[in-house]
Amino acid sequence: MSFPTREEEWALHERVVKRMPVANTEVFKLFMSFMLRTLTTEMHCDAEEARDCALRAVFDYLTDPERYDRQQSLLRSYLTHAAKMNVLDSRRSNQRRLLREQKYADVVELRARPPKEVMEAAVETALALKRLERRNLKPSDWGMLRLVLQGESSTLELARPLGKEALPETERKRVVKQNRDRLFKQLRRLGKEEDSHDES
Repeated sequence: MSFPTREEEWALHERVVKRMPVANTEVFKLFMSFMLRTLTTEMHCDAEEARDCALRAVFDYLTDPERYDRQQSLLRSYLTHAAKMNVLDSRRSNQRRLLREQKYADVVELRARPPKEVMEAAVETALALKRLERRNLKPSDWGMLRLVLQGESSTLELARPLGKEALPETERKRVVKQNRDRLFKQLRRLGKEEDSHDES
């Protein structure tokens, strides 16, 4: 495939700057095939990704052609570089979206537990909570403790009784851990007291 000379590219760029309609068509005709082939081979894009990113690069250039500095690079190099950056931006955006979806799935995932395990957990929970009835626990502690004893591990769910579910994830984890550790200490003290009562 033959490419336009540097002088021909400069002349084309001048026509684009002057908003000559035919110039837009020339840009597509001269550079799209090269850009698509480059994105497919060098960036390993599929046809749809290559087309979307190349089109965005061309449209951005046609919208604001003054951003191109012909002293810095050839026009085809400028457009191809812009298309490659579009590929990277698109992939980063998709990766962030997938991470958000995965985190959401982790939070709302319903953990299927065997019936026997559910029954055992329910019995243990009932016994533990019965021992704590005489304790003057705050409603938030009760709510969190019930979830912990039932096997809940999601920091988002454990933060709800504390009213801390809206905190940033890192801060939410810290608050949940702090309160869970405090409750576990109370449970350990309760266990020691129960053992001493049983021995007496």
